[in-house]
Amino acid sequence: MTMQAVVLTGHGGNEVVEVQRLPKPTRAPGEVLVRVHAATLNQVDLYMRNSGAGITHRLPQIMGLDAAGVVEACDADEPRLRVGQRVLVYPGVTCGRCEFCLRGEGVLCTSMRLMGEHRDGTFAQWVSVPAQNVLPLPDGLSFAQGAALVVNHLTAWRMLANKARLRAGESVLIFGVGGGVSLAGLQLAKAMGAQVWVTSRHADKLARAQALGADHVIHSASQDVVKTVMADTGGRGVDVVFENVGEAVWGDALRALVRGGRLVTCGATSGDQPSADLRRVFIRQLQIFGSTLGDLTELHELLRVVEQHQIQPVIDAVYPLDQVHAAFERLAAAQQFGKLVLDLS
Repeated sequence: MTMQAVVLTGHGGNEVVEVQRLPKPTRAPGEVLVRVHAATLNQVDLYMRNSGAGITHRLPQIMGLDAAGVVEACDADEPRLRVGQRVLVYPGVTCGRCEFCLRGEGVLCTSMRLMGEHRDGTFAQWVSVPAQNVLPLPDGLSFAQGAALVVNHLTAWRMLANKARLRAGESVLIFGVGGGVSLAGLQLAKAMGAQVWVTSRHADKLARAQALGADHVIHSASQDVVKTVMADTGGRGVDVVFENVGEAVWGDALRALVRGGRLVTCGATSGDQPSADLRRVFIRQLQIFGSTLGDLTELHELLRVVEQHQIQPVIDAVYPLDQVHAAFERLAAAQQFGKLVLDLS
């Protein structure tokens, strides 16, 4: 039996992204075969298309990190899952044996293989993955929303809860609201009881962010981010800066922090070589955390928070598989507010 999948055949533009018909995967013992209903585009998909530099991968390769769908087959003695169950798929396949896995930090696994990066991904009608990588989809969420949780909300949860250790009543500045990770950060920071500032160059995105609970908005195309934050906080600065933009905002990110404040970063879409501003870092005793994705324990934590606070990921647009190029164009132009979804149902 065959299936449709989005395959990366080279590096460049949309010409290297093809919808192909491939053999349906064969489930191995200990794995779960999932009929994928939805998967979302992430910045790393764009990066893989453009160059994939620094990521060990082979071509051709099925793209995509996250997915949600229905269990089609699993081991007869599988204790958590059943055929027909709605589920989401965690993209990181770990060794379970290295020092990081053994201490419960699977996301730091020395041989982790991420779907869509180091192995075939989720932009396919079926995937077969280890049973531990498949979790029940919370009630009340669509397949598209469930898929969105797996990368963006998990990344934001690790950044806020387990890196910055955000506490209720603290203040957070989030750069570039509109992208999936930044919107997830806004939703989770509000659920955690924080006061949230967001920035965007687009007034319409700021208005929508306010509707989602942002306490303060900064139109970065016409307002000075640092001056605005300092005016709003009486010259103090914010406790936490949450950013995935990189070089273009790094200086503002450091200057917007209170003494002893925490900056957590998970991306560098505008460049990865900012001025370190080391004097500010050590004189003001700032803390800087790098973060990527999250591990399975954190995903379980996140799902409990999502259910408790009735968080619903924001979906920008849904595309059929044959319109994957249009989805990539929208992502590359940063036009989206929320997640771009591929419908594989």
